[in-house]
Amino acid sequence: QNSPLFDTGADGTRLLHNMKELDIDPKNIGIIVLSHAHWDHTGGLSEILKQNETAELYIPSSLHISTPGRKVTIVKEAIQICQDVFSTGELGGTEQSLALKIDKGIFVVTGCSHPGVGNILKAASKFGKLYGIAGGFHGFRDFKALDELSLIYPCHCTQYKKEIRELFKDKALECGVGLVIQL
Repeated sequence: QNSPLFDTGADGTRLLHNMKELDIDPKNIGIIVLSHAHWDHTGGLSEILKQNETAELYIPSSLHISTPGRKVTIVKEAIQICQDVFSTGELGGTEQSLALKIDKGIFVVTGCSHPGVGNILKAASKFGKLYGIAGGFHGFRDFKALDELSLIYPCHCTQYKKEIRELFKDKALECGVGLVIQL
């Protein structure tokens, strides 16, 4: 029941459909982490909350939502969310990312990376040696920041996906809806 969900997408109906396709029961989500206040990351929240009466929320302090009767943790500083799952804390006053502790190191999951990929990686490195990253890299062009990573999944709002895949041929992979990453 501690399974975390990171962001809810733009539409709750699509979120629930995709969860069903992946054989994920919304009731088994114990924690919902929202990266930042943009609609395409929070739009599915009300639908999943209807399906799940107990999930706790972890939201950055810049996100203002009302969820009466539900446990909500306002995130400002880096914290542990559950076993092997950490928040970078709210970076740049807008957004948090996840740092997942796996056997190979730390795998980072981002929303849009508005605070900057380099800043997110620096914050996540507090939890261990960085292994990989997946998510949106909005406005990101400092490709050297990815040099030391073993696995890179640029998706969502990443403008330079093609360039990243060309520069990091062996470790930058396609990313999209329904992708399951075996870590």
